[in-house]
Amino acid sequence: MCAATSPAVKLYDETLTYLNQGQSYEIRMLDNRKAGDIPEINGKLVKSIIRVVFHDRRLQYTEHQQLEGWKWNRPGDRLLDLDIPMSVGVIDIKTNPSQLNAVEFLWDPTKCTSAFIQVHCISTEFTPRKHGGEKGVPFRIQVDTFKQTENGEYTDHLHSASCQIKVFKPKGADRKQKTDREKMEKRTAHEKEKYQPSYDTTVLTEMRLEPIIEDAVEHEQKKSSKRTLPADYGDSLAKRGSCSPWPDTPTTFVNNSPTPAPTFTSAQHNTYSVPDSNSSSPNHQGDGTSQGSGDQLHPSATIQETQQWLLKHRFSTYTRLFSNFSGADLLKLTREDLVQICGPADGIRLYNALKSRSVRPRLTIYVCQEPLRSIQLERQDAGNGDSSNGAVYVYHAIYLEEMAASEVTRKLALAFNIPLHQINQVYRQGPTGIHILVSDQMVQNFQDESCFLFTTIKAENGEGFHIILK
Repeated sequence: MCAATSPAVKLYDETLTYLNQGQSYEIRMLDNRKAGDIPEINGKLVKSIIRVVFHDRRLQYTEHQQLEGWKWNRPGDRLLDLDIPMSVGVIDIKTNPSQLNAVEFLWDPTKCTSAFIQVHCISTEFTPRKHGGEKGVPFRIQVDTFKQTENGEYTDHLHSASCQIKVFKPKGADRKQKTDREKMEKRTAHEKEKYQPSYDTTVLTEMRLEPIIEDAVEHEQKKSSKRTLPADYGDSLAKRGSCSPWPDTPTTFVNNSPTPAPTFTSAQHNTYSVPDSNSSSPNHQGDGTSQGSGDQLHPSATIQETQQWLLKHRFSTYTRLFSNFSGADLLKLTREDLVQICGPADGIRLYNALKSRSVRPRLTIYVCQEPLRSIQLERQDAGNGDSSNGAVYVYHAIYLEEMAASEVTRKLALAFNIPLHQINQVYRQGPTGIHILVSDQMVQNFQDESCFLFTTIKAENGEGFHIILK
């Protein structure tokens, strides 16, 4: 990485590099294979994932909570971006709205490749208190590289390397570098021997990784206990660099991954894919069918009712962000507002949930049970070939979505409080009074808003009864 290391680092400690927030820094992607090593990638592309992660192990295990808190304070921002116009040799650049601290791309190891990164989070944003002068937490820039498998997915791990950084507000890194240099100049020659010199560039230290089992998972969305930690985990972290675990499995970053993971889409086209199943953030599911009117958020909803609505519709990640919003407040937000606050995938999903309308049924029929002569409500002449007897006709609307005979039976039972298990068959009365079995094909040929009277007759075996539509 083309950034100078700090001169105030002891001789055997890991290097520390200061970066300015939002400034572009070059990472040169080099092929360091020895002759004959890994011949299967010759002439092929590899995939690298660059992430900004926490250096401290304590913060690594609470990474999700830390990043969610940062996202709440900085809605619409990313922790890490790739400066595409300045980068060289990178192909198929992708970002994920739910992975704000990572970018991925393909590159050819035989060609000159440089990725210019911009880190937007600063070290003091993750300190417990902000009263001024707090010591900022160190981050790591980590690069994980994968080769292509036989099925075309870039999931076979090749290499991982990282370096320790601290990020300051614009020009703050330059001032800190100058301060460290001035402190070292004041030290005696004997004291200076205990410190390493400042190098013009920062070398990312190669790490050997092996999987271990994590004892405790601190967030409910981390369902896999398999984590990847450095092989020298037992060594002093102050002296040895350590790579952060990547999110569960590398397939998180694969477009055609069969696992329920967020899907990366091209940053160059600025388009995004909605996850197939689950991510809350990351675990999101497609809405499938729209909610009924009872599931809609009303303008009169209180703050507590709004929070319950968000939880019910799988927006628990944003309950804190909207903790002071009533129903009216949330409904006033435009689609663009929600996309900026929640990201494209969640923002569009939340907008659709807020503006949802009941799905229009494919077919509507009106059904009335032939009333008893003793009931006197409102008289009308019987139609549709029924005898005029002056009886009362109160119809129920049956809305069909599946256009199937079984759905007609089920909804008739529901509308007229008839035990479903007691209905043996449903017939339609045809010419000359014949009984025609109601099939799926017959239902599909019903005219919309058709009217039916129905009667019941006892089944031949004495168990249950049949329904006859007239």
